[in-house]
Amino acid sequence: MSKINVPAEQQRLDSRHADLLVLGGTLLTPNGAERTDVACLNGRIVALGALASTWTAVDILDATGLHVLPGVIDSQVHFREPGLTHKETLEAGTRGAVLGGVTGIFEMPNTHPLTLAPEDLQDKLDRARGRAWCDHAFYIGGSAVNAELLPQLETLPGCAGVKVFMGSSFGDLLADEDAVLRNILRNGRRRLAVHAEDEARLKARKALVEGSADVTQHTVWRDVHSALLATQRILRLADEAGRKLHVLHVSTAEEMALLARHKRRVTVEVTPHHLSLCAPECYQRLGTLAQMNPPVREQRHQDALWQAIAQGVVDVVGSDHAPHTLTEKAQPYPQSPSGMTGVQTLLPMLLDHVHARRLSLQRLVDLTSAGPARIFGIVGKGRIALGYDADLTLVDLAAQRTISNDWIASVSGWTPYDGVTVTGWPVHTVVRGQPVVRDEALVGQPTGQPIEFLDAQASN
Repeated sequence: MSKINVPAEQQRLDSRHADLLVLGGTLLTPNGAERTDVACLNGRIVALGALASTWTAVDILDATGLHVLPGVIDSQVHFREPGLTHKETLEAGTRGAVLGGVTGIFEMPNTHPLTLAPEDLQDKLDRARGRAWCDHAFYIGGSAVNAELLPQLETLPGCAGVKVFMGSSFGDLLADEDAVLRNILRNGRRRLAVHAEDEARLKARKALVEGSADVTQHTVWRDVHSALLATQRILRLADEAGRKLHVLHVSTAEEMALLARHKRRVTVEVTPHHLSLCAPECYQRLGTLAQMNPPVREQRHQDALWQAIAQGVVDVVGSDHAPHTLTEKAQPYPQSPSGMTGVQTLLPMLLDHVHARRLSLQRLVDLTSAGPARIFGIVGKGRIALGYDADLTLVDLAAQRTISNDWIASVSGWTPYDGVTVTGWPVHTVVRGQPVVRDEALVGQPTGQPIEFLDAQASN
């Protein structure tokens, strides 16, 4: 009688032996919050339930008193590599990500060189191999020079999709003409991510702040109408082309009211800084450290963003982590560059909003895990379920911590939240079944892998 060969993985599964057991935590699963255990084997979730007495493991994480979230996905970061590594690197950026509880990131194309061609994407994937602490994907820039190639480019392994800058960019990455935008929109199927500010209006209004050295005027230069004009225009052009959109870092009440009427085809991102900082106070306190594009605006706009979260208009929260050095930020406004760190503080700031009852924990999970997976068609991520990647973010909802510049891993070394005390904190971070942060400290080696996406025609 011939012997049947059973694969080693199946033997281990049958013997109830895992690589990692996470025991005693409150899991945020598709079924809600459940006090239960999770077993991880070969990077995936293989069992849920009361496992402590029936399973063994190479490693065990005691999650007693902690909430176990699906790994947080930050779908908008600028890690500046290649070309701008004096501000940030893939290693430091992803190190900050996992210290902040983030297990996956989408990185933007405005590096040097710009990410416009297959070789640009491959260079970033090569740079990330063995250096990235979390899983990762990279956007291709949508441009006049590559529009006809976008159907092929957007389906390359490791590509998060296509990103279009209607304003606030440079060279071939700036797409501010209708003819160029139409050509980009009709080439490809995946959801198109857009930075919507009207470049012509921004250029015309810059004279209002030239020589002012007054960063409180940032909202005057980059006013509400600059954002609304661009959002109206891209919605109209996308409707013509029948293309799905993802509008990034929405900052105005007017845009939210407009976008609420286009939800069948359009998804919406907001950022922690637009939810947490408010003009003019943040500029008076932080100066150019609060300078972002689009700007942090007045209270009525922040109120509208929170209302849009409550009403389901907002689909994801991304950090828009975009660091500059303190020396660069110290230049007089408006020569000072726009951008701040954010990937490491995304989850702590949102957990503090959970503590303040502005946000439910289940809604946080949807905005940072399930939402990104759903709208971008990510394979095997975004929920705690059998067969999914074992990406887990373990948080202590009662822990109080004071955010400091010393904690920030970014090459730039600062955060606008320096000195801010929050309630709720990431304690352990698990990427594909491997703890990379344990008891708030980095452990192991960077083993992040490219994120996989569904076939473009199957994406939502």
